[in-house]
Amino acid sequence: MEPKPIGKFKYQKLTDSEIIKRILAGERELYEILLRRNNQKLFRVIRSYLKDESEVEDIMQNTYLKAFEKLYQFKHSSTYGTWLIRIGINEVLARLKEKGKVVDLYQRSSETKQNSILEIPDKTQLNPEKRIIRNEAKQLLENAIDTLEVKYRTVYVLKEIEEMSITDISECLNISKSNVKVRLHRAKNTLKENLYELTANKGDVFGFGFSRCDNITEHVMETILG
Repeated sequence: MEPKPIGKFKYQKLTDSEIIKRILAGERELYEILLRRNNQKLFRVIRSYLKDESEVEDIMQNTYLKAFEKLYQFKHSSTYGTWLIRIGINEVLARLKEKGKVVDLYQRSSETKQNSILEIPDKTQLNPEKRIIRNEAKQLLENAIDTLEVKYRTVYVLKEIEEMSITDISECLNISKSNVKVRLHRAKNTLKENLYELTANKGDVFGFGFSRCDNITEHVMETILG
């Protein structure tokens, strides 16, 4: 039987808690709403542990399926997003254990860097040059974040990118609030140092080469030579 289509605005004002109650009452098709509301956040959290995008998506799928199976256990006193993230992190750790990797948040991941950690949507139409600059800045930040140790990277992503509260992060990672603050502070300081190193070659700043140089040179010479 085909699932019922989810209207774009019909359920927009429903809280996660209300949707969960309706899912448990039989409206299973509403689970799509929870997926769409949490896809970006869950991707970023899992991506802070793993850098292979196909593996991240596989774990996301497993997380959603497990969350659906355990939906009846959800306590409405907490937020669904926090509850989902905890399941996702457990799935990541289980996957690392399966692969025989030591789960040590004090060490940097040795995996090959792949793909991106951030998805920054264009809120306005950008001209090609501004789009290139935006993408380069985005890539620079992603590269700097990827150099952080996992325990710092995860806290930074949750707080600065997903804008979660210290309390929710503490609950997700099962660490104290003071520990969250310490990790966030160290992550920011390390990022400043890493960004400085990534931009240390000042000779590349405000460069005027390649096609831009060729274009203006040709234009001036054509004017001079008639």
